[in-house]
Amino acid sequence: MSNPPSDTLDFPDSDRQFLEPHLPPQDAAVPTSARPFVTLTFATSLDSSLALSPGTRTVLSGPQSKAMTHYLRSRHDAILIGVGTAVADNPGLNCRVHGVGGYGGSGLQGQPRPIIIDPTARWELKKESKILQLAREGRGRAPYIVTGTRSPPPATKAVLEKHGGKYIWMDVATTESGEHRIDWEVVLRQLREEDLHSVMIEGGGSIINSLLAPACQNLVDSVIVTIAPTWLGQGGVVVSPERTRDQAGAVVPASRLTGVKWYPFGEDVVLCGRFKA
Repeated sequence: MSNPPSDTLDFPDSDRQFLEPHLPPQDAAVPTSARPFVTLTFATSLDSSLALSPGTRTVLSGPQSKAMTHYLRSRHDAILIGVGTAVADNPGLNCRVHGVGGYGGSGLQGQPRPIIIDPTARWELKKESKILQLAREGRGRAPYIVTGTRSPPPATKAVLEKHGGKYIWMDVATTESGEHRIDWEVVLRQLREEDLHSVMIEGGGSIINSLLAPACQNLVDSVIVTIAPTWLGQGGVVVSPERTRDQAGAVVPASRLTGVKWYPFGEDVVLCGRFKA
């Protein structure tokens, strides 16, 4: 493609080097695993908020950090979000960095497979949805939708499969309060069976907080957080896992990263680390 789309992003090689130790290995000789390499990544304000309020699209990252996020997408086989984010944002969930498929590259090379966690199949995906428009244009892939509904809406199923996507059924537990509990071990094993070797988890708040719980931290291989120099104020969507107590009942920190590196990036700061084994 001689003339990439006008929304193509540039992320120079000099800006990629610091990320390499925190990304999925590219060596084909790396042993296979029962689950994909998992990167948890998101942008947050100084008061640990992802958005001004639930369902409100909130831009936090600066232009350099935004390009970095798209580069991260190119380095993963899949990108995963929750249905709340999909409904609120009508996202494209593709990669717009120069050199990938549809943005100067051939085919769909570098384009991740979108994964939507949608327990009740409530996302009304239509032909006009941005994610399917990009798939038709060869600038992204159609999503796989993980659901606990055995009979998703026929019209949505038809348009999804026509574009190369599909529903993936798995058992989803429901609590007494009506909340859906995702078994991440099962989800990740299923994605690995779909030949997806790496997954970048971007949000939203409930997805991120569930993976920050101590019981799920062993499933996360890398954490990359962009911190923007702004406060969103009270009432926002906050990144904060449930409180943890020790055997004596005293409150203890819920999560802590190790091997942490901080990188100034434009007006933002990028934090990279991992959970202690």
